[in-house]
Amino acid sequence: MAESSKENEEQKADLFSDPTVPGPTTSELSALATRLNYSLSDDELKQCHTLINGALKGFNRIDHLVEPTLPVKYPRTPGYRPSAEENPYNAWYWKSTIKGTDNGKLSGKTIAIKDNVMVAGVPMMNGCRALEGTVPDVDATVVTRLVDAGGTILGKARCDNLCFSGCSFTSAYGPVFNFHDKTRSAGGSSSGSAVLVMAGVVDMAIGGDQGGSIRIPSCWNGCVGLKPTWGLVPYTGAGSIEPSVDHLGPMARTVHDCALMLEVIAGYDDGLDHRQPPNIVVPEYTKKIEVEDLNGLKIGILKEGFGHEASQEAVDRIVKEAARKLATIGAQVVYVSIPIHKHSVDIWAGFGFEGAYHTMVRGSLQGLGFKGYYASNSMKTAGAALKHDTKHLSDTFKYVMLTGAYLNETFHGQYYGRCQNLGRLLRQSYDDVLKDCDVIIMPTSPFVAQKLPTDGEMTLKDRVTQSINMSQNTMAADVTGHPALSINAGWVDKLPVGMMIVGKHWDETTVLKVARAHEKIMTNK
Repeated sequence: MAESSKENEEQKADLFSDPTVPGPTTSELSALATRLNYSLSDDELKQCHTLINGALKGFNRIDHLVEPTLPVKYPRTPGYRPSAEENPYNAWYWKSTIKGTDNGKLSGKTIAIKDNVMVAGVPMMNGCRALEGTVPDVDATVVTRLVDAGGTILGKARCDNLCFSGCSFTSAYGPVFNFHDKTRSAGGSSSGSAVLVMAGVVDMAIGGDQGGSIRIPSCWNGCVGLKPTWGLVPYTGAGSIEPSVDHLGPMARTVHDCALMLEVIAGYDDGLDHRQPPNIVVPEYTKKIEVEDLNGLKIGILKEGFGHEASQEAVDRIVKEAARKLATIGAQVVYVSIPIHKHSVDIWAGFGFEGAYHTMVRGSLQGLGFKGYYASNSMKTAGAALKHDTKHLSDTFKYVMLTGAYLNETFHGQYYGRCQNLGRLLRQSYDDVLKDCDVIIMPTSPFVAQKLPTDGEMTLKDRVTQSINMSQNTMAADVTGHPALSINAGWVDKLPVGMMIVGKHWDETTVLKVARAHEKIMTNK
């Protein structure tokens, strides 16, 4: 045994004088072949060993080349973690000021960045202690665009653990508290972003949305949050869950500021984000959303968006009333049906669980297999943390990864492919209704903000369920890629009720126009 160990060490030492990519020993290679169920004779194993170590010499050579990175254009300090006195809602993860240009569309506006988005030189934990100490070396494209437009970034907003919760209690260092009631959830996973906006600490914030993570916290805190058309806003430099549902988008107190922020962050990213088509047109949304009436617009109230098992009757009633009020300013309001909407959560899970396993665990929060920008330094850190520092992963994350790994190893991608195909059917069903209607309306969440759990009062099953049970309506638009906005429609027990407005692909203008009309009805201004 000692001789074998000595042989292995000598094999490693002889490969290169100072290898950055050390080759495997024959013992390590043999163990790997066994795990992969590869049958190799001793001689074949030795030949593979020689070939692999020869290939890895090339990896060591390219480590001396300088790879292209994203620009870091504006100075900043590392900042600090705010005290409890500075952070009454626990909504900040890190404070660091980055001042942009002296003029631009966002001049005078302050901004928070969700903590799954990279800001160079500023710590990024993505809500998970396993990633604590990670400091990106690049600015995400949306960060650069915000400061290029004159915005001032004030720091990183806290998010749920690896963005896998809609209920704000899974984040490292405690829950984010609802702006209206600190005993209740702020929603997730862009929880800090919504609360900082509603508290007036910042004017606007970047959120991320894979299953509802912009719209749920916007709903439960009462701000305006838009998940844009898939690909409209570049995802370059953000932690991915599953590329086909990754979205970044604006969150603000008013429809105007949401539209203004979208003008700045939307647009093609020169091929760095594979989610984007090259021919994106970005209108000046703020100049198109102010209308006196909605004459000529047809609004569909989605039957399947109401009456879920967990729906609050008051929530359903308030959203229907808000939709019908749009008829008083000229809109035609009708009921529409998309039966497959009821299966949207199952369709999302069918590919999302396995896709998340490949993207987050095997692809180190970036994924593999696409042309575009890879944050390679962050991939090494994240990949090691998610495989080895597992005690800090949330119950929801573990549940999803176990399910995804099981599906992959048992069905070998069959259900990933099947549910992606069903996602096309879901998209077509929405498109068919949107041929006749301009937008579709339903509740964002079937119920108002839930109570935050008390330590020890819930089982693992309870914690997982409470992390995802509000997403019956939000997941569909992530699968289909349609733009979807949440705006406050009223109140139940002094808590906001969110109305979701879903529009045609690339037609954020109409979604924002309807939202602005509703806002004027609600506020009389």
